[in-house]
Amino acid sequence: MSEPLNAAEIFGEDVFNDTVMKEYLPKNIYKRLRKTIDEGKELDPVVAEVVAGAMKDWAVKKGATHYTHWFQPLTGVTAEKHDSFISAPDAQGKVLMEFSGKELIKGEPDASSFPSGGLRATFEARGYTAWDCTSPAFVRHDAAGAILCIPTAFCSYTGEALDKKTPLLRSMEAINTQALRLLRLFGNTTSKKVTPSAGPEQEYFIVDREKYLQRKDLIYTGRTLFGAMPPKGQELDDHYFGAIQERVAAFMKEVNEELWKLGVTAKTQHNEVAPAQHELAPIYAEVNVAVDNNQLVMETLKKVAYRQGLTCLLHEKPFAGVNGSGKHNNWSIVTDDGINLTDPGKNPHDNIQFLLVLACILKAVDTHADLLRESAADVGNDHRLGANEAPPAIISIFLGEQLEDVLTQLIETGTATSSKQGEILATGVKTLPDFRKDATDRNRTSPFAFTGNKFEFRMVGSSDSIASPNTVLNAIVAEAFAEACDELEKAEDFETAVHDLIKKYVIEHQRIVFNGNGYSDEWVKEAERRGLPNIKSMVDAIPSLTTDKAVELFAKFNIFTRTELESRAEIQYEAYAKAINIEARTAIDMAGKQLIPAALHYTKSLADTVIALKAADADATAAKKILDEATALVLDAQKALELLEKVTDEGASMEEGREQAVYYRDEVKGAMDALRAPIDKLEMIVDKEFWPMPSYGDLIFEV
Repeated sequence: MSEPLNAAEIFGEDVFNDTVMKEYLPKNIYKRLRKTIDEGKELDPVVAEVVAGAMKDWAVKKGATHYTHWFQPLTGVTAEKHDSFISAPDAQGKVLMEFSGKELIKGEPDASSFPSGGLRATFEARGYTAWDCTSPAFVRHDAAGAILCIPTAFCSYTGEALDKKTPLLRSMEAINTQALRLLRLFGNTTSKKVTPSAGPEQEYFIVDREKYLQRKDLIYTGRTLFGAMPPKGQELDDHYFGAIQERVAAFMKEVNEELWKLGVTAKTQHNEVAPAQHELAPIYAEVNVAVDNNQLVMETLKKVAYRQGLTCLLHEKPFAGVNGSGKHNNWSIVTDDGINLTDPGKNPHDNIQFLLVLACILKAVDTHADLLRESAADVGNDHRLGANEAPPAIISIFLGEQLEDVLTQLIETGTATSSKQGEILATGVKTLPDFRKDATDRNRTSPFAFTGNKFEFRMVGSSDSIASPNTVLNAIVAEAFAEACDELEKAEDFETAVHDLIKKYVIEHQRIVFNGNGYSDEWVKEAERRGLPNIKSMVDAIPSLTTDKAVELFAKFNIFTRTELESRAEIQYEAYAKAINIEARTAIDMAGKQLIPAALHYTKSLADTVIALKAADADATAAKKILDEATALVLDAQKALELLEKVTDEGASMEEGREQAVYYRDEVKGAMDALRAPIDKLEMIVDKEFWPMPSYGDLIFEV
């Protein structure tokens, strides 16, 4: 039996963290690097040279032979190019292991082969990766060996951001600057830096790999394009928080070990609502580190699943009829000396600084609800948002009874004089302790919910990077802080001005607050009455990127230029059309080569049975009825297949852009649904021996 794992001993062992830097770097170099990281100072090339040598020595001791600039292009996944540490052979034919400061700071991947939205032509190939020293380097161990991974930003030869990290870092600088302005107004002269933090809860499905490999739809698209519901789904709620199966538990154990070594604080694991669905949640980290860590989480889930004969599905809706997967993005703002600006304290009504922060967040989310919705838009999320499992497509904020009561006091009287407190919860069992309830319940139907000392943005899709949502959150709150500071800095009477401003923001933006059931039809009508946007699809969300309002916001803080925003809109339209095209082509292939032929084979068998029964003078009524039903469905499926082929070909011939994306959403996606309907009915009729792929029941109940 193996020795028990000590998480504390292995945590961060593959990370070039502060402890390792202290050990490997001269004191003066360590201090200068820390100053760069902590204060955002420019990196000295002399420091970089020493750090590079130390980083190489440490990585080589870990078994590393190669290094890579690890970056996040606009594909939504990470990218890397491996270079070995070996230098050119000397006269004796020997090589040295070398790594320079220049190699640490800058890399040159081919920029033309990544999505650029027209920023770079195919012949304009040069791009640069730049070391993000605020996110620690790490050594990753896999089949390729040990690789030193250096988190980097990625930009074009002409300086435009071609990745998700660069705008995020720009937005972090913006909110730091504006939050410090706000703190200084309240007399805080000790906090030197304000950083947004995030803690993304990652949901995912686990299926058996052999079964996965028998489904072309899962292989090519990440979701099932066909599939009838099994007799049992999630209706008994028996999977949620249930006992974890042995095979999945072994998978989770290895995932934890891998992540802990990489310094990822994997904290919580449990079964989610749908069969075969699970969740992993980390402890909060500075938002750029959290973004990098979440990419490592997704990569590790897939890698470990492969090793164990499983497959991890990160698609937002891999199975129709059961819950899809999201990634709740828990966001807060914290100073370098530990002050959480989103913590109301015990008496929120007395916490004027918090009330101003809260009022600014209300203003930010209400003003830019469309942009926040767009930040969580992707093809997979269109299947999930608005269903009875995920937030609706309408952005609103849940504050809970305590804060709603404080805001009501502000609106009605101009001042808040009390805060509701949690009552004692009596369990009614003598051996169980009574305890104090929180002052506020939770609301899982809210897309943007206050949960005690943070905001939980629940819209983000399970396969998405959290970089874009956090970039938007940082930017819109920075804008609200800036506008508040502009007004308060010129006020003669700060105390009166801040109270008046809080009341003004709360009154003007109270429409964004909703504590009720976000799944209800009544809320859709009420939101329309309030004038809140209801953006139902990714294609409808994309134009939010290039409105004058958005361009002005991002330009104000140098987060995006208009050109960068327009390029991202173009990339997203193309990505949507390409994703639906792949799904349509896969559906055509499966229906034409596997499913309709299987149904025809079955109908032939049924026809032979009918003939045999009649020849034996036996009752063939039941067999004839099934034959007629199956034959009619096959005809329906064949007609739907022909239509799907037609509209897919038409879509592919269109020029890339918004018009093509709209066509794929309205025509191609609808034709796919029309093909699925008769085939799913056929699956319920055709003998399992004839059906050419594993069913939903095989996939989600037989892990």
